[in-house]
Amino acid sequence: MPPRSGPLSRRTVLASAGVATAFLAGTPAGAAPAAAPVRPPTGTGPHALLLGVSGGPGWYPGTTPAGISTAVVVGDAVYLVDVGNRALEQLFRANPTGTATYQELSQVRGVFLTHLHSDHIIDYGQLLVIAWWQGLQAMSTPLPVRGPGRRDTLPPVFGDRPEPPVVHPDNPGPGTEDMTASLIQAYATDINDRIRDNHFPDPRTLIDVRDIGIPGHRPEWEHAQPMPRIDPFVVFEDDRVRVSATLVEHQPVYPAFAYRFDTDEGSLVVSGDTGTSDNLVAMATGADLLVHEVIDEEYVDAEYGDDEAVRNHLLTAHTPANKVGQVAQAAGVPHLALNHLVPAQPPVSRWRNAKRGYDGRLTVGEDLMWLSFNRRRPTS
Repeated sequence: MPPRSGPLSRRTVLASAGVATAFLAGTPAGAAPAAAPVRPPTGTGPHALLLGVSGGPGWYPGTTPAGISTAVVVGDAVYLVDVGNRALEQLFRANPTGTATYQELSQVRGVFLTHLHSDHIIDYGQLLVIAWWQGLQAMSTPLPVRGPGRRDTLPPVFGDRPEPPVVHPDNPGPGTEDMTASLIQAYATDINDRIRDNHFPDPRTLIDVRDIGIPGHRPEWEHAQPMPRIDPFVVFEDDRVRVSATLVEHQPVYPAFAYRFDTDEGSLVVSGDTGTSDNLVAMATGADLLVHEVIDEEYVDAEYGDDEAVRNHLLTAHTPANKVGQVAQAAGVPHLALNHLVPAQPPVSRWRNAKRGYDGRLTVGEDLMWLSFNRRRPTS
């Protein structure tokens, strides 16, 4: 497992190593990924494609899982939830709808960010600057991007430490719109060259970026523990899906969202990073598949057991394996798949506790695994 290094803060996210494997069917740590993904059979219907299942930022020797990202595939349309490390590489490699080479982004109809930690958005900048080359110009309307809005306050300093300097004090908690504008500015040299030399359109015309407004939001929610109970609310809809969001428990991050995708054939919920959450249970009720993050309590004890405050934070901002099954059981979801594995390395038996209190089907996610949420064909 990766060693502890450097000072800890409340925003520390555990890095992961190794290979995520199917439940009780292991792949050796450090093994190379398969040459190509196994495609679902024709007629499978809507399904989730796990582009990457590793939780936390960082690269470590012998690791192979990609960073966190999930593709929701409905016919010839793809919707991305988070764009972690190598997410686009994985999408192009899987090419879930069989799009012509260099046109892969033309199949993407929406991008939904759960929160703005780096391990969930590190490939977003790449999406902006390769859009020209990978088919976004072929879309008839700009690509919708939805994610958290600007935060007005910073969380308190964790632990007995003096107040540190504030990065970007004019806007220390930028939202999705702010982040996009900053990335466009950072890549301005490349963008201006391409527009002038390659006759490419301004990339800002290819995307429709909007911060998600939270119904009934109150300033004190930014520091609430737990999150206030809210009803799921619709953030996007087209002819294939209706996408709803809710607030989940990833303190001190605010907002952190889970998303639900409803189609004519089935429903999927992707938890994002969260501890156990009543809002998530309410939103997942009646869904056909829940893709939920997980953390190994024994791993946390081994790495951070001498600091009770950090240990407790990690086990409340994330969901321990022995509690995640209870979340799925409370929601009545027949199929639970684990992602954002911390740590994403063997032994797979570490996740056995996820069956505790759960009588449905359990799958431990691995990169490029597909999972049907067609209620008429619940197999993968």
